[in-house]
Amino acid sequence: MAMLDTDLDHILPSSVLPPFWAKLVVGLVAIVCFARSYDGDFVFDDSEAIVNNKDLQAETPLGDLWHHDFWGSRLSSNTSHKSYRPLTVLTFRINYYLSGGFHPVGFHVVNILLHSGISVLMVDVFSVLFGGLQYTSKGRRLHLAPRASLLAALLFAVHPVHTECVAGVVGRADLLCALFFLLSFLGYCKAFRESNKEGAHSSTFWVLLSIFLGAVAMLCKEQGITVLGLNAVFDILVIGKFNVLEIVQKVLHKDKSLENLGMLRNGGLLFRMTLLTSGGAGMLYVRWRIMGTGPPAFTEVDNPASFADSMLVRAINYNYYYSLNAWLLLCPWWLCFDWSMGCIPLIKSVSDWRVIALAALWFCLIGLICQALCSEDGHKRRILTLGLGFLVIPFLPASNLFFRVGFVVAERVLYLPSVGYCVLLTFGFGALSKHTRKKKLIAAVVLGILFINMLRCVVRSSEWRSEEQLFRSALSVCPLNAKVHYNIGKNLADKGNQTAAIRYYREAVRLNPKYVHAMNNLGNILKERNELQEAEELLSLAVQIQPDFAAAWMNLGIVQNSLKRFEAAEQSYRTAIKHRRKYPDCYYNLGRLYADLNRHVDALNAWRNATVLKPEHSLAWNNMIILLDNTGNLAQAEAVGREALELIPNDHSLMFSLANVLGKSQKYKESEALFLKAIKANPNAASYHGNLAVLYHRWGHLDLAKKHYEISLQLDPTASGTKENYGLLRRKLELMQKKDV
Repeated sequence: MAMLDTDLDHILPSSVLPPFWAKLVVGLVAIVCFARSYDGDFVFDDSEAIVNNKDLQAETPLGDLWHHDFWGSRLSSNTSHKSYRPLTVLTFRINYYLSGGFHPVGFHVVNILLHSGISVLMVDVFSVLFGGLQYTSKGRRLHLAPRASLLAALLFAVHPVHTECVAGVVGRADLLCALFFLLSFLGYCKAFRESNKEGAHSSTFWVLLSIFLGAVAMLCKEQGITVLGLNAVFDILVIGKFNVLEIVQKVLHKDKSLENLGMLRNGGLLFRMTLLTSGGAGMLYVRWRIMGTGPPAFTEVDNPASFADSMLVRAINYNYYYSLNAWLLLCPWWLCFDWSMGCIPLIKSVSDWRVIALAALWFCLIGLICQALCSEDGHKRRILTLGLGFLVIPFLPASNLFFRVGFVVAERVLYLPSVGYCVLLTFGFGALSKHTRKKKLIAAVVLGILFINMLRCVVRSSEWRSEEQLFRSALSVCPLNAKVHYNIGKNLADKGNQTAAIRYYREAVRLNPKYVHAMNNLGNILKERNELQEAEELLSLAVQIQPDFAAAWMNLGIVQNSLKRFEAAEQSYRTAIKHRRKYPDCYYNLGRLYADLNRHVDALNAWRNATVLKPEHSLAWNNMIILLDNTGNLAQAEAVGREALELIPNDHSLMFSLANVLGKSQKYKESEALFLKAIKANPNAASYHGNLAVLYHRWGHLDLAKKHYEISLQLDPTASGTKENYGLLRRKLELMQKKDV
């Protein structure tokens, strides 16, 4: 049994060491930690990646998933985020089909089970990392470090930094990537089932399967390709026992023997490295071809350090971000759904006290690297090497070293690196236990960390259940983050609390004076409250900062239309359409402008464009019917109404508009049927009853007319037209009664 395992004997009792029971405990603990999130809503990025993603719906061909990004946009588009994760989107689509729609429970349950399954798989992974690869005569791998692997798996299962991946549905990309990443690593390990002191006989099948699983991991999330690098490190430094210290000493002493080079050839390492390199290059080439254009364009607010002019400032801030990620692994208490927009101010000088964090990080890393590469203890070298490999290699795509990323700090990218953290922490506990007599104290510390992390997971999972709780939880962590205030304001506005929403939007704009989305939303609310002058100022500033912001141009046009500045409004609408050609709502508003100016043909054309782009655009159809009705084009109005109802058969407002047209055309029976159908769909609409009463009045069904006039007036006693018509009907009925007498 491994020495490390002996050092941990006092922490974990022998009764839970058999692999089956160890995996059962780890799986159940993982479920308990995040079970609170099972009935949560779709929150934050879930809205765009799932609710608004047409790739989840049956109408979208399955083949389109291979040409779209994670958010449902075409990869070839310049606005695409370039996140290519078709297999993750496919699982969302299956979830949508099985759940019968956008019911979040099914999505959340799958995420929780995935994390539980990965945590169970970690028992085997940690068994390799701590115990090495030794097999029985029958080819079964020996579990030589059961205590260490169980402790590390428990630390992984309960780590609070995983909450974003598990409780946020879009985190499934990280979960699936981790699953296939670990399967790829374990598959690569199986290539060395027949090993001896001289080298390793590899099975080409297992190496190729490992590469295939790495490709699957990459199709779940781009980070998955890094497993090939980890496998290479494992092969060179662990399987090949490549001793860096020994090689350096031989080079310095000009020792020509360099026996390790012969070992590389004899062990088949070069062949395996060739396979891994070819596989990785092939994946990257295919990925680049599919992406179509260059990398995505991020803004300064997404990653301010990457836009700094000075290379020194960029380097300092990147390293500070690394130290923050390390701190989140060490102390996952301050967690936030978003770390951008002023949450972490730039370090602009080496005199900034935060530079201490960089020094501390590199002091620890250099110490660990020296021990990993130069220690004379082979067991220690293997554990530290693989711990650092798991910590660093999966993190490289998020490091800004190879390309700019669209975030400052993101907890989700720490899901795989946390494996390395758990290895190092477990090794540290073993080392402490070995060199101290206070073993009970260490056991208490370990159990305390596990319990506190479990508690933190439960609390954090609860915060991820709704957007309101999630956004408000970020205020104490990142009070300077404009996006936090923006999201709270948006959430309040969606609930109808405009006064509170305005306060948070104003704070977002104060924190980030170039936050065009906050300006746009604030301008919209002010427009609805008829505070048009300030709304125009905000929206004008937004389009000045971002000239291609189509939504702000459209909203500016609406405000200008309300201010009777018709020429400016038309120009704003046209600019919006220039920047977003397929913009049905803008065509609809442009049509309203033309209708106000009595440019009826232009209005009809604009509304027709809106319905071509969005056939279910009920308002555009309705306005066409009403305009044609009001201008006496009853036949054309009837044709448009019938066309609209074919496309949107259950829209009661369209039934109502077409019923009015049919009534004027004296098609009373058909008109009555549509009125009654509209009333059945919306029984509390006073105008529906009032206009049906007018139909009966014309038709001569006076008792029915009286009945529906009275219902209409009960629903809306202030309707003057209905009162007048009802008065006329009553006088008519009174005259008829007198004649009968």
